[in-house]
Amino acid sequence: MERKLAKAVERAQQAFMEKNLRFTQLRQDVFAEIAATHASIGAYDILARLAEKGTRLAPISVYRAIDALLEAGVIHRLESKNAFFACRRIEHRTGRRPIFLACENCNGVQEVDSDGIFETIDRLSAAASFQPRVKFVEVSGLCDACRPGKD
Repeated sequence: MERKLAKAVERAQQAFMEKNLRFTQLRQDVFAEIAATHASIGAYDILARLAEKGTRLAPISVYRAIDALLEAGVIHRLESKNAFFACRRIEHRTGRRPIFLACENCNGVQEVDSDGIFETIDRLSAAASFQPRVKFVEVSGLCDACRPGKD
């Protein structure tokens, strides 16, 4: 577990370097809390976890760190929950857009290939003379571990 987290922090640091952004200690700490959850987590939950470790911050500090992490592309935001989760896919750098599958029970999030969904959205929007701003698609439901009837 520690090794996976260290690897995630290393990938985040690389992403910051590629975009000429500073990966400050606060940004590292906030990212580590998000990446350690393997689920989506809210800003105030991050704030509470950091406080438990002795780092007392104002909420605005956490939100600024989150904004930088979003800009660097190392985390994503679940719009429906105003929660954040660590990006675990390298392909985003190539412009591919995933679909987020968010579990309503455990808050786990998976990223899967869109397989043409965004092209369909673009085509239908163009036919309706509409310009979409969609970057990601969220689908909520239950993951395999949380589905009823699973042991």
